Amino acid sequence: MHIVILDWKTMTMNYDLDYKCFEDFGCVSCYDFTPNELAAQRIGDADIVLCNKVRITSDVMTLCPNLKFIGLFATGFNNVDTKFAASNNIAVCNAGEYSTMAVAQHVFAFILSHYSKISAYNNAVQNNEWINSPAFSYFPFDTHEICGKTLSIIGFGSIGKTVARIGNAFGMNILINTRTVPENSPYTFTDKLTAAKKADILSLHCPLTEKTSGLVNSQLLSAMKPSAILINTSRGGTVVESDLAHALCNNIISAAYLDVLNDEPMNSSTPLKNIKNCFITPHVAWAALETRKRLLDIVYSNVHGFLSGNIKNKVN
Repeated sequence: MHIVILDWKTMTMNYDLDYKCFEDFGCVSCYDFTPNELAAQRIGDADIVLCNKVRITSDVMTLCPNLKFIGLFATGFNNVDTKFAASNNIAVCNAGEYSTMAVAQHVFAFILSHYSKISAYNNAVQNNEWINSPAFSYFPFDTHEICGKTLSIIGFGSIGKTVARIGNAFGMNILINTRTVPENSPYTFTDKLTAAKKADILSLHCPLTEKTSGLVNSQLLSAMKPSAILINTSRGGTVVESDLAHALCNNIISAAYLDVLNDEPMNSSTPLKNIKNCFITPHVAWAALETRKRLLDIVYSNVHGFLSGNIKNKVN
């Protein structure tokens, strides 16, 4: 059994995880990164390919006649032609819901950073402002409790549910906008515009589809409170970046906290670069060590299930 891993560096940048666990199933060829145009060449005669973002198109699969299984180090599978794979008896398996707690944690890191001003106060202390203060407590920056704030969540999958549960524990008012309203939920469900209007925090947790592409645009942003913040840990394409840049620069909303952008890695020409009230992390909400270990375990289990005739997480 020949297994090829195409982009291992998307799983570990400091070698804190080891791909050699897959040697339990056969010979492994591992590449840090693979340009899309080299995918077919590197897969070659392999039976199994594992990847994160490399495109596995119909042309690639046609050139790799031994391929029987595509395993994804991701929940999303839009980089694979799943219909062509299915028609050629190639199983495609993803890794769902591995990052729920890490992403929810990142959301609240953004929220607490905004309302508690930890970075601003640390900088003030390091600049000797507290040393030079005549009072024992030095608070030039406004801080606020999140208890009582309205947290509007767009998308109510595993991550959205967890963010709502944590927000509820903080005493926040929870509003939900989602395509399908579940039964017996303790939260208030509303339309997207109302969720935006009432939000102190608007947090996106929806997949990128035709309906959600560009859902945060000038119209939605202009409906929000000037004191409100936007958080996006879902997909960059859900936000019209030029509209958000305009809203931030013109005090239409207070701030944006983003872990995802339209172009990744970040494009130097993004309109959101160097805006003082736009805080960007480089798509790391999912990347906690425990989370990546969980992801590796799921992919390992998917391969084992395929080879043992008990396939799991098949998407095609």
